[in-house]
Amino acid sequence: MTPPDDAPAAGASAADGLPVRVVALTAPFAWLSAGLRDFARAFGPSLFHGLVVMIAGLAIAVLALRFWPVLPGAFSGFVLIAPILATGLYELSRRIERGERPTLAQAIDAWIRGTRPLVWMGVALAIAATAWVLVSSVLVALFVKEPIVGLAGVLRHVVVGQGSNLFGVWVLMGGMGAALVFAATVISVPLLLDRRVELHAAVLTSLRAVGANPGAMAIWATIIMVLTALSMATAMVGFAFSIPVLGHASWHAYRATVDASSAPRRE
Repeated sequence: MTPPDDAPAAGASAADGLPVRVVALTAPFAWLSAGLRDFARAFGPSLFHGLVVMIAGLAIAVLALRFWPVLPGAFSGFVLIAPILATGLYELSRRIERGERPTLAQAIDAWIRGTRPLVWMGVALAIAATAWVLVSSVLVALFVKEPIVGLAGVLRHVVVGQGSNLFGVWVLMGGMGAALVFAATVISVPLLLDRRVELHAAVLTSLRAVGANPGAMAIWATIIMVLTALSMATAMVGFAFSIPVLGHASWHAYRATVDASSAPRRE
């Protein structure tokens, strides 16, 4: 259940962002359940978002398969910008929370009207995703001295490594980057859509929410990773369903962990 805006929360100064709440360790499962309910209530518009991401994932796969060294970075970079891709889903959940009947037009309008902080957040995430693709390509070039041919070559030279530590280095660097992006965006993106706050305040709020709930947020990040991996394993088809559920659930994660009553609503 999403708490009201006036529910008690840990205090914070304006410079630190908005106040955050401490939630139960099992809260991510409640967010996931709420996401499923919102998906059912706005099935058409939500499924549209999922299909767009599915098609985008397939397009990235086709392009990456033409240049194998960028394959790992392309897919992980794609995941980095997922919070922005879910903007329309946050709007649908916001409308449902208000008791309205959500429509695709409202979700599209959320994209069109945008906000300056959201635009800058999207630019930053796109730059981060592009940089990670380049870093992944450089790592492959440094560690792999033989030509990579086909998927078998990727598995042999990148994953197995055959005497190199490429995969371990790639996972370590990627994990650190993904953790930072997750902490900075898991709350900030839906917050920016919902309230009139500055970008730095939204990011600080997100970081504080993660810091106040390390266990719950670790479980939430694990759920996201598992559903993402399963979606990729189904040739991207799973994204048609996982993206809507995760997007709606992320809205409920924001509402549960942040007291936004002090910030004006963004209409």
